[in-house]
Amino acid sequence: MQISSVLALTSYIGCAAAFAPVPSNVKSSTKLSEGKSDDDMSKALPFAPRPKLLDGTLAGDVGFDPFGFAGEDKATLLYMREAEIKHSRLAMLAAVGWPLAELWDKKIAAFLGLQPGLTDSGESPSLLNGGLDKIEPEYWIIVVAIAGLFENESKNTQESQGNKYTSGDCGFDPLNLFPEDKAGQLTMQTKELKHGRIAMMAILGYAVQEALYNVPVTAETPMFFTPAF
Repeated sequence: MQISSVLALTSYIGCAAAFAPVPSNVKSSTKLSEGKSDDDMSKALPFAPRPKLLDGTLAGDVGFDPFGFAGEDKATLLYMREAEIKHSRLAMLAAVGWPLAELWDKKIAAFLGLQPGLTDSGESPSLLNGGLDKIEPEYWIIVVAIAGLFENESKNTQESQGNKYTSGDCGFDPLNLFPEDKAGQLTMQTKELKHGRIAMMAILGYAVQEALYNVPVTAETPMFFTPAF
């Protein structure tokens, strides 16, 4: 296995473990945790105190905020949660779209008689890889328009629900996957956040790996993107 493959596996496993809650019977013996109860300690970082605002009421909250992005007031916390959810959803789409573009773009472009949108080395275009000049302006117009529609719907939902508004709720659930009971909703929200956090780390891994090796991620780590049969 290549070094990049090992690094990718290590980073993915590490990021998933960092956000996951630890068993309740695990106790920290470091000096930082002396004199504090288990409720005062972060579940994700059991050697560090839990941030004041991260009391476990939000979905996916395991006290992980080493850089203090949550802020000192609830309004800032909810604003950052809204941003996290939106970035998570974009990252989940990108984590799928990035490798699919590298696998299928040339074939689809040839079938339609168009020029491929990949870089000369077959990578998905990005700020680090280049190739963004190949993307037609119409694409960006469509992206901005769709983003505007979702932002407007999210704002309308927030205004209509007031204090009952849940971060990330844009009124989009065409398959009715969101449960009606509170426990089920919390579970579904936590799943979405965990998948989104891993997706954000995956996109970071794609970008860094291709910038370092100048090889498509689908070719550098083919075990993740080719069928096993």
